[in-house]
Amino acid sequence: MNMKSVPVIYLIFNRPEATRRSHQILREIRPEKLLVVADGPRAHVADDRERCLLTRQIATDIDWPCELQTCFSDVNLGLKQRVASGLSWAFEQVEEAIVVEDDCLPDPSFFRFAAEMLEKYRQDERIMCISANNFQQGRRRAPYSYYFSLFPHCWGWATWRRSWRHFDLGMSRWPELRDGGWLRDMIQDKAGLSYWHQTFEGCHRGMVNSWATAWTFSCWAQNGLTLLPEVNLVRNIGFGKDGTNTTSSDNHLSAITSSSLQFPLRPPPYVLRDTQADHATQLLVYNPAPPPPLAQRILRKLRRTFSSSPSR
Repeated sequence: MNMKSVPVIYLIFNRPEATRRSHQILREIRPEKLLVVADGPRAHVADDRERCLLTRQIATDIDWPCELQTCFSDVNLGLKQRVASGLSWAFEQVEEAIVVEDDCLPDPSFFRFAAEMLEKYRQDERIMCISANNFQQGRRRAPYSYYFSLFPHCWGWATWRRSWRHFDLGMSRWPELRDGGWLRDMIQDKAGLSYWHQTFEGCHRGMVNSWATAWTFSCWAQNGLTLLPEVNLVRNIGFGKDGTNTTSSDNHLSAITSSSLQFPLRPPPYVLRDTQADHATQLLVYNPAPPPPLAQRILRKLRRTFSSSPSR
């Protein structure tokens, strides 16, 4: 499958510098169809309108043969509603697509990987998503180019309309599944179970501003799997004060670099979830392990010292 023929959905907001960098990658790939989704400026932020307009100009500066479609909001919908509604609009236009956010820099090999996987698993409803992410920190557990995971990471990803039709922003099925003990069968370790129970509950109640949490739930509710490459194929440059859910530049995930995938691909001869890899991802990404006992003792001592010091 020609990777240029796969539509690309480009999610942007008000970060012109990040958008310039991700747009340059799209310029190198030269997709034949580009669907740009943008949220509107926030009324209470003085320079938001100017930054939004500049970002839209950058994202739609097309100097290659390309069909361009845009879905720009005049008002600020917020991250959760804008991405959800924008993706739903996009999948009304196309049957499958690669999704790139303005602050994510996919390695060019991701586009070929995504194109081949979209074609190979197009009719396999066990597969819900294809991601550019790998959080195994260099560890390879099998001699294949990708593995099957629970986690539909979204720093560069791809999916089909057939998968997105299951997306439920309000997570309407969560109370029934929660009360039936479904999550306990999905997540085996106690810390992970607690994390996902609280996260899903918060998202269902509208306390978590995350379309991605609802997407994860929607994939899991279909018992769906995600394809993850053997190496990480994307770098996220969105950590810092301009981020929405990634506001800390000290986040341990901000230092993760990207690599290139080698072709031809070596597909696994089975469709089975790699539970060991998923457990490692759960610990690194979602509930990192606490500091070792010595570090905990030092932290407690420092807290006692500062709490007993006279205020200035």
